[in-house]
Amino acid sequence: MTATNAAKEPIIRVEGLSFKYATATEKALKEINFTVFPGEYVAILGLSGAGKTTLCLSLNGIIPQMVMGEKEGRCLIKGQDTDEVPVREMAKTVGMVFDNPEYQLTQLTVEGEVALGLENLGIPYEEMLTRIKEALKVVGLEGLEERSPMQLSGGQQQRLAIAAAMAMYPEILVLDEPTTNLDPIGKEEVFEVLQRLNREKGMTIVIAEHEVEVIAEYADRVIILDRGELITNGPPAEVFNDVETISRLGLRTPQVTEFGYRLKKKGHNLPEQLPITLQDAVKKYSGVGGKK
Repeated sequence: MTATNAAKEPIIRVEGLSFKYATATEKALKEINFTVFPGEYVAILGLSGAGKTTLCLSLNGIIPQMVMGEKEGRCLIKGQDTDEVPVREMAKTVGMVFDNPEYQLTQLTVEGEVALGLENLGIPYEEMLTRIKEALKVVGLEGLEERSPMQLSGGQQQRLAIAAAMAMYPEILVLDEPTTNLDPIGKEEVFEVLQRLNREKGMTIVIAEHEVEVIAEYADRVIILDRGELITNGPPAEVFNDVETISRLGLRTPQVTEFGYRLKKKGHNLPEQLPITLQDAVKKYSGVGGKK
């Protein structure tokens, strides 16, 4: 916890969270505990089946309200238990974006897609128009209001899904592997929008993602899940420097970190803490050479 966060109340508090799907024999989550503070950018890493999606769905009450299973522990969002607040109401605080935007896009136009959630909340028409315009501008889709969502590129579709969520003015945006089906350009588009929402608007971001280079650059904290258990929870520099643990879990570290780790293993004299970004590597490796 940073000194700044020490004075704040967590916006997300997960306490002893376990969940087993109705059709499963093993728990998808096992005694998960962590907190997230307002304005943090938290990344969740883990292999398929680690529990990332289950955790994301628990943060706005879809689990257990809309998914059958056995749940223990609790998720508190701004002090409210997600078991007790309807998902529709929780959407005002927690926006959700999934891995395949086509599953979320149901309207005939881009404008209609952003308007849908606002209509469900009963937002007045004039305010709705203002929010739609603002959201589309933030994600770079201004001018495409009458375009069919199905005519957009993958990156544009995912940005539209983000716009639809952010138009509801949530304080938290939860994204479950939002770049899985995107090309490099589409991925960059999504990450740029998320960075802007986090840095400029102070939105709390929780994202399940595999792009470790991006996580290393933008995230304040990294949580690693493995077979439903929380393995580690800390700053990216600390988490990614534990190369052996990450490799054992079948995950990877940023390439510059892996490169430094291999050089160290060969006896090269490098800084104790390996870099996790290219910019960091240029600083740390400048003038470094030779073996011990």
